[in-house]
Amino acid sequence: MKTRNLIYIVLLPLLFTTCKPVVDDFTPSSGSADFTSFVAIGNSLTAGYAAGALYKSGQEVSFARIIAQQMAYAGGNGQFKIPLMPTEDGVGIAEVTETGMVLRTKLVLGYSKDCLGETSLGPVPANPDPDQQKLFTELTTSVAAQGPFNNVAVPGIKVTHLFAPGLGMMNPFYGRFATDPVNDRLIDEPAKVNPTFFSFWIGNNDVLDYAASGGLLPLTPVDGGIGTGFQASYEAALEIIMKVVSKGIVANIPDVTSIPFFTTVPYNAIVLTNQDDVDLLNQAYAPYNQLMEVNKLPYRINWELGPNPMVIWDKDMPLPQPFAQYKFRQAKEGELILLTVPQDSLKCARWGTAKPIPDVYSLTETEIGNIKTATDQFNAIIKENADANGLAFIDVNALLNKLKSQGIMQDGVFFTAAFVTGNFFSEDGIHMSPQGNAMVANFFIQAINTKYNANIPQVSVTDYSPLILP
Repeated sequence: MKTRNLIYIVLLPLLFTTCKPVVDDFTPSSGSADFTSFVAIGNSLTAGYAAGALYKSGQEVSFARIIAQQMAYAGGNGQFKIPLMPTEDGVGIAEVTETGMVLRTKLVLGYSKDCLGETSLGPVPANPDPDQQKLFTELTTSVAAQGPFNNVAVPGIKVTHLFAPGLGMMNPFYGRFATDPVNDRLIDEPAKVNPTFFSFWIGNNDVLDYAASGGLLPLTPVDGGIGTGFQASYEAALEIIMKVVSKGIVANIPDVTSIPFFTTVPYNAIVLTNQDDVDLLNQAYAPYNQLMEVNKLPYRINWELGPNPMVIWDKDMPLPQPFAQYKFRQAKEGELILLTVPQDSLKCARWGTAKPIPDVYSLTETEIGNIKTATDQFNAIIKENADANGLAFIDVNALLNKLKSQGIMQDGVFFTAAFVTGNFFSEDGIHMSPQGNAMVANFFIQAINTKYNANIPQVSVTDYSPLILP
């Protein structure tokens, strides 16, 4: 059985400290629950997607599988089937590029050279030039014959997707394990393993898709019918699941703006050290400032020595129609620049200074407000349904906010929301590292034990790997 012990703290550079394991003495039990057959429903976070891809070892250390392994000590049958990917490089969600749809492998930490010829350490593709046909084959080859599966989480899905017949034709991560991709609904998968306990963590993408697109993709509306609105879809999903299994745990949606994908690049990353550069930029933006002043509009773009806010496009700027082409301004403190912003474009193509950063790479205060409103509304619905159905509940939103504001110590490892050095997040800045999955599994286990008077043993996060430096 995995036990708690003090192993190491991961920083740059990597430091190691070891000591003997400390075993918690207690008798495992299921309490009022039955852990014989555990099924996990959700999206990429539950599936074990990490470092920008779904890959075999990532799936094997998903928080759901860790919970299943620990449930085996408290009455579980020890079986937790996963629709495993065939390789370690894995396959990520397809990206749209100038040449069309491209599949990527997972990210690893490695060295790369930028447009200035400078070498730095950061996430790089495990395979920078993968065979697209090979990746497509890996992603679309059916593993349905190996099922039914206990982990039926699917990367990329929203709560509204659970009811869509033919989801497997639109989302290959489901299509590869659906028995009939043309007609099957994901919401019907849990019943196939005759579950006695379930986890249900969904809704992240209902907010994240909007946030990760810089506010260009829509938020899921609260209202609307099943398959359209969040509330009706969430309630209907729980109703279907609980016709088969009456006990389980649900989790809410974290504040996506607390994760490193949105917090790593500072809004004022333009550092000017030469007065000539300051003067040239101020001269270039003098006509913009004059236009705004003449028309009694509040926007100005000014430059000075030291850190300066980036210039960003803002589609929501309330400008009169004749001035629509001027919907750009300097970012405000608290606004966010996405991790996906091309660094070479910032360094060598004058993005953020002479050229505004496109909408897709930033979140304005208006968009951040939309995210907060949706997150609060969705989380209220999740909590109400957890209480109404007598289910265990885990407040992941509070967990992530604590991770960001003060950090969390577990088994001698200090977790924060920092990119790469914070231990919790994987190389994509969104999904969890193996140690992050272990920590989340422990919080799920705590909530299950409390609700059902059970004694599922927790794991030591130090038994799971940190991010690997080259």
